[in-house]
Amino acid sequence: MPKVLVVGGGAAGMMAAISARNQGADVIILERNNRVGRKILATGNGRCNYTNVNLSIENYHGENKKFPYSCLSQFNVDETINFFEVLGITPAIEEDGKVFPLSFQSSSVLDVLRFELEYLDIEVMTEAYVVDIKNNNNNFILTLKDGREIYGDRVILATGGNAAPNTGSDGNGYVLAQELGHSLIEVFPGLVQLKLEGDLFKQVDGVKFIGTAGLYDKNKLLKEDSGDILFTNYGISGPPILQLSRTALYYLKKGKSIQLKVSIIHTRTQEELFDYLQYRFGFMPKKTIEIGLIGLINKRLILPILNETAIDKNKLIAHLSNEEVRKISAILTDLRFNIIGSKSWDNAQITAGGIVTNEIENSTMESKLVKGLFFAGEIMDIDGDCGGFNLQWAWSSGYVAGRNASLR
Repeated sequence: MPKVLVVGGGAAGMMAAISARNQGADVIILERNNRVGRKILATGNGRCNYTNVNLSIENYHGENKKFPYSCLSQFNVDETINFFEVLGITPAIEEDGKVFPLSFQSSSVLDVLRFELEYLDIEVMTEAYVVDIKNNNNNFILTLKDGREIYGDRVILATGGNAAPNTGSDGNGYVLAQELGHSLIEVFPGLVQLKLEGDLFKQVDGVKFIGTAGLYDKNKLLKEDSGDILFTNYGISGPPILQLSRTALYYLKKGKSIQLKVSIIHTRTQEELFDYLQYRFGFMPKKTIEIGLIGLINKRLILPILNETAIDKNKLIAHLSNEEVRKISAILTDLRFNIIGSKSWDNAQITAGGIVTNEIENSTMESKLVKGLFFAGEIMDIDGDCGGFNLQWAWSSGYVAGRNASLR
């Protein structure tokens, strides 16, 4: 059976190694850190959202959005849940489809994977940083940073991308792939907080609310999402913002001016809110507008909102004009910001962009350019939405890459 060298001991790399070993291959994992799976510990806020039962091909992005379909079909969500249940992970499925270990500990997922590597007698070389790959008549020679050379018949690149460099993701896999002839689509952070233009953010830093956020190219809605939104001193964060960030940065890269619409009150239209405010204010004509908004929105938002509408905070509600009430209802349902960028790679959960998928066989994960070279996980130009979709891509692509790399 072939000797398979897996470069990278993250989620995709470990799955690739297990898959290849289960087919009888001799497998070595080459991991640059002092232990495998460091990034898994940070997923799902330390709870490890390892898949999602509501998965669709529409949850994935890249120049060829349909590329993941074959892998996801060969090792689907049900098979993933079963795989981990056999290893000891009892699934806890939440209303939104997210699947966690019932222990709600990321360490549980990493522990069972590490035990499986040991049980299958898969060699794990840590602090093994691959700096060069040579292909000599379909025999691979991998050179480590310390000068050692490792020989194998097949190579699986599962090095991850650029996101969370503290876990070892430094983009080295892109260099290795390019040196073997592969092309790279420019990478940028995904699932990351957004920086916004404006002066109010220091005043509202830390304010959290349930609302809706939407991306607009001029007046065209590109994408929107709802949930917990958090204002920060640089802009905005929260799950809906992370979901929108990939699209926002994609358009910014293309030189587009993208706006973010935030609906602080998202359960009513602008006209419905205007009618409600007229009704509400009828109870409190002698209160100032500053006092009159308490209980409707977060108290720390009141003065910034009034400043944006140029309404004096001390103005009595009885003296408000219909136009001023309309201004308040408008800004609470449609607050606009210009997006100017994002937080750094340190804050990004995933990498968008990567190795061009048209150079990879989608049903096997083997390179179309170099026989015996395979890819798994984030290194490719495929990224998923927040909610377990990126880990599912790691499991599926790792499984397919390992299985095919082990074939004679």
